[in-house]
Amino acid sequence: MTVATNGPAAPGARLAGRDNRLVVAGTALTWRELAEPVLPSPGAVLAHGAADALAAARHHATYGTELLLTSAGRVDPAMRDELRGAGFTVAELAAGEARATAPERARPAEPGRLWLLTSGSTGRPKRVGHTLDSLTTVRGGQPARTWLCPYAPGTYAWWQVVTLSLTQPGQHLVVVDPEELDDWPALAAAHGVDAVSGTPTFWRRTLHRDGAALARVPLRQLTLGGEPVDQAVLDRLREVFPTARISWIYASSEVGASIVVHDGRAGFPVEWLDRATPGRPTLAVDGEELVVTSPHHGAGLDGPVRTGDRVQVVDGRVLITGRLDSDEINVGGSKVSAGLVRDVLSAHPQVAWARVTGRRAPLLGRMVVAEVVPTAGSTPDEATLVRWCADRLPEHAVPRRVRLLPEIPVKETLKSDV
Repeated sequence: MTVATNGPAAPGARLAGRDNRLVVAGTALTWRELAEPVLPSPGAVLAHGAADALAAARHHATYGTELLLTSAGRVDPAMRDELRGAGFTVAELAAGEARATAPERARPAEPGRLWLLTSGSTGRPKRVGHTLDSLTTVRGGQPARTWLCPYAPGTYAWWQVVTLSLTQPGQHLVVVDPEELDDWPALAAAHGVDAVSGTPTFWRRTLHRDGAALARVPLRQLTLGGEPVDQAVLDRLREVFPTARISWIYASSEVGASIVVHDGRAGFPVEWLDRATPGRPTLAVDGEELVVTSPHHGAGLDGPVRTGDRVQVVDGRVLITGRLDSDEINVGGSKVSAGLVRDVLSAHPQVAWARVTGRRAPLLGRMVVAEVVPTAGSTPDEATLVRWCADRLPEHAVPRRVRLLPEIPVKETLKSDV
């Protein structure tokens, strides 16, 4: 095991954002004022708080360690054993102090390597290799912003916001811990947040819980990513923030940030397919699967990468509807996109969130069913929602059962199982 100390710093120490303001657990400080933990390399750091995660990120940027960073809650005992078997020292980092468990076999560190754990949407999380450079996709000068970061530490989306603040002057950061998530608009308003990045589920949940509090946050930039983005959530955010820039980003641990759309419409223009531009990702569709060739790819993933995401072309837009292994429902031999049915339900004015799945059924094999969370103060009945879908979908795609839920479900990754 090689232990990184607070000795001579690597070039990453001279980070342009080192004096940017950070707000963590109500405390304001700067990147240079964070705690200086002693961390292993190669190390799997399990952060127990937002300040610990930021300190580990700065430590890596300063000393060029080999680091896998995640929140402690995302790593179960089997994953800990797997990491130790792969040569990582597993370090629990809490209040600036690291408690380390040695690897099963020691190995030399790979300087500068960052490892991300995927979200596990296709099964058990796996490791994807990056560097601070490949995770830093915003390089040109940016207008001064105070960003809210609600993401779980060590995820791709978390690194996107963190590297922006680390490398760009004037990009301040307010971090939301899980226990603060329900009340983030008040926190954001108190600390001058004017830019927020979150999943569609994050935005829908906020609109559902307290749209009035959200409207009091003086946002100039709203970003959505991490899940399929439907027109309904874009339109609802535009109603609340008519002058802000609203962006949706397609990004993943494997291919990095690959699609950025600012026009307020779901999907991206079909003209972007097969367009080769130096330094930018190339997008393609093979069958119904999105294929991306990206300069921001993870280690060993150069060339075309099959994303596993299902797309459909509708009215000149390429819509990402969901995962190939879960989006398609076969109803009596007819294909149904769960994502497209979900978008139809989400467009109903009394629906805040929807999930669509298939259920076993006699004769048909599968039938379409849905769960919805109504907007505040509304109680749509099942028949009303079924009729809404019947007016907009082919008969075999209409949900046969619609169940109401009291709250929008959300995981630590800020995603729902949609």
